[in-house]
Amino acid sequence: MSAKTPKDSLTIMTEIVLPNDTNALHNLRGGKILHWMDIACAIAGGKHSNAVVVTASVDNVSWENPIKLGDVVTITAKVTRTFNTSLELHCEVWAENLPSQTRYKCNEAYYTFVALDSNGRPKKVPALTPETEEEKKQYTLAMRRRELRLVLAGRMKASEAPELKAMFFEE
Repeated sequence: MSAKTPKDSLTIMTEIVLPNDTNALHNLRGGKILHWMDIACAIAGGKHSNAVVVTASVDNVSWENPIKLGDVVTITAKVTRTFNTSLELHCEVWAENLPSQTRYKCNEAYYTFVALDSNGRPKKVPALTPETEEEKKQYTLAMRRRELRLVLAGRMKASEAPELKAMFFEE
């Protein structure tokens, strides 16, 4: 199993906001954008792992700007780090108003997926080799985010999380 780069699994998905996708304020519903983000991340995770992947967690969702009816939404999803059977992905959402040619950032989040074999059991995923400085930074910080997820889920004690401890205590 050879290592892959973040470009190997980059997924770009485009949607248009239709009336059925909006709330009473004519903004895209939050659940709909999370649904689209989950799909984009699942595609990127599946491409990287060559397997079916399932959502394990979603965290750090930011809601920066509402997305309006008629806007075109572009979602990018990219693997930031792999672990044994799981992958962390970063997802960004941008919207564009075509008549005014205004493009603006709307959302971003980190998703964790687990790769499954044909029997539905967790499957080892290929390693990730970051190349750019930004990819290397995301890769390094992914361990902190992972430890935080595990501590908050009660699957790891904070005292056993070296990356988190390093944030708060100088050694």
